[in-house]
Amino acid sequence: MKTDIFKFKGNGKDKVYLKKISQTLRDGGLVVLPTETVYGLGGNGLNKRTCKKIYEAKGRPSDNPLILHIADNSQLDDLVAEVPEVAKKCIKKFWPGPLTIIFKRSDKVPDEATGGLDTVAIREPSNKIAHDILKSVDFPVAAPSANLSGRPSPTKVEHVIEDLDGRVDIIVDGGHSVVGIESTVLDVTVDPPMILRPGKITLEDLQEVDERITIDSATIDSKSHEVPKSPGQKYRHYAPRAEAICFGGRLDKLVNEIKKNIEENKGKKIAVLATEETYDEYENTGVELLINLGSREHLEEVATNLFDALRRCDEEDIDIIFAEGFELRGMGLSIMNRLLKACGGKVVMRI
Repeated sequence: MKTDIFKFKGNGKDKVYLKKISQTLRDGGLVVLPTETVYGLGGNGLNKRTCKKIYEAKGRPSDNPLILHIADNSQLDDLVAEVPEVAKKCIKKFWPGPLTIIFKRSDKVPDEATGGLDTVAIREPSNKIAHDILKSVDFPVAAPSANLSGRPSPTKVEHVIEDLDGRVDIIVDGGHSVVGIESTVLDVTVDPPMILRPGKITLEDLQEVDERITIDSATIDSKSHEVPKSPGQKYRHYAPRAEAICFGGRLDKLVNEIKKNIEENKGKKIAVLATEETYDEYENTGVELLINLGSREHLEEVATNLFDALRRCDEEDIDIIFAEGFELRGMGLSIMNRLLKACGGKVVMRI
């Protein structure tokens, strides 16, 4: 399959691109679109065959549900059985934006989009290019992250091309993703409502809407064997090719522990995922790749840089990655959810 790559530039050519993109989606083709979270691998979410093609292109297990993306919340009427009051409040506050909500599905949504579950995951992205694409078609677009299954999610078009060139019809270049990690997933079909995947919209943010909202303990358990109701709950996710270990605990002690492990692994190509506050500690330690994810005072920056850092480790053929951990609250919890899955649950704690 030949893959076309389009870059919107705010001129007349954009309309030509948009027309071809919408026709490709109507014809059952696959289009990678940028969103504010990560790039999504899009196709008609109501077309059974297209949903199967999405799974095939990613190499994704078919019981791992897809997220349907819509241009306006009025589209919910055809897709869900009901919209609970808590969902209405969350939609009003957080849509469009990086929040996915799980509803009881309507009969119009095929099993192929939901992993065979009686629920459906839906969100309205805020990215303008994504919104224009979604508005150009009269159906929801199923769009899981545009990477090969298990690999770090793509936040740059280069990541998408590496994984999916030749597997999809069109890739839209929208620059670097702003958020950098996937959307928060909130299940409103249970009582109390529960976060199944943390993201930029945090537990604390959602509890301002409804203080009963809780979070699934499996979000920081990479070995959960539950049937997934949300992408990212099961299977190896966000993983670089190298072995990766996350270090938690008090900052000074985890830094010393990483330095100790660097010494113990001399001869291997080592990468350290550090932060602005600790970066200087690892200079002159002989590591192959030292990456500053950003400041601990600005975890949004860390989230934005995380997946790109993991992919850089692949590019440098790193043998082992040592990653600093973060507190399990706010955005720290969302970052740790991705790190722990990337590390396959390998954690060293120093208190």
